Amino acid sequence: MYKILKAEELTANIFLMVVEAKRVAKHCLPGQFLIVRTDADSERIPLTICDYDRENGTVTIVFQIVGGSTVEMSKLKTGDSFHDVVGPLGCPSELCEKTKEELDSMNILFVAGGVGTAPVYPQVKYLHELGVKADVIVGAKTKDLLILEKEMDAVAGNLYVTTDDGSYGRSGMVTKTIEDLVKEEGKKYDLCVAIGPMIMMKFVCKMTESLSIPTIVSLNPIMVDGTGMCGACRVTVGDEIKFACVDGPEFDGHKVDFDEAMKRQQLYKTEEGRAFLKAKEGDSHHGGCGNCN
Repeated sequence: MYKILKAEELTANIFLMVVEAKRVAKHCLPGQFLIVRTDADSERIPLTICDYDRENGTVTIVFQIVGGSTVEMSKLKTGDSFHDVVGPLGCPSELCEKTKEELDSMNILFVAGGVGTAPVYPQVKYLHELGVKADVIVGAKTKDLLILEKEMDAVAGNLYVTTDDGSYGRSGMVTKTIEDLVKEEGKKYDLCVAIGPMIMMKFVCKMTESLSIPTIVSLNPIMVDGTGMCGACRVTVGDEIKFACVDGPEFDGHKVDFDEAMKRQQLYKTEEGRAFLKAKEGDSHHGGCGNCN
């Protein structure tokens, strides 16, 4: 059992929990994720690691209510426990492979949309602890849906907050702020890291491609086992089939087939759609997800 040391609601339907998971905290790096179960019969829920404390043996997760399993998760309180916490899973951010000298020479822009702020935060914090400054754009539909603003402001070189309705910070989509920073304010970036809803990442990549900024995205397709065995998180990157749980979750955003990825997300919601994917994808759709067999 994995004890919950802190549980709070950040904003409507978005929750933060600090969980005691010493082995995960000891080995995890920014960009990786874990899978939790509330009890022995629960759905396996993949969640990006928002923060970690190696000394105290804790990891921080942030999740949004999207279905029955996350509703049950949201009912857990401080002192309760998860039945399982498995991780770290996936590959760390490619920034973790670079030396401080390499990072110092780069101008990096992070773009976070909605709950995507949670997986962006540990990467920015990682750079901050190395003394590397990065610009960060955090976007939300309204001011009330912004999360982790103070935490992000403490580690970002420059923080730009934008809301779709203009209720707080800059007005408009995150893509508008990217364009304004580059074209109006003369900013130059060597790399963009974008994390958020699929549709947001798709249009961020369209914008950065037009501005010749290499872009990394963190994909969040449906995952089940987290080890590459089920095939549920299949994505197309360039001319290759990848599995987000073991090959990612980070990929070259300019090579990701976002339209296919979003279509697969929708198909998984119906029995007919799952049968279609099984027939179309053959051996590369391993069938171990429990949805198709």
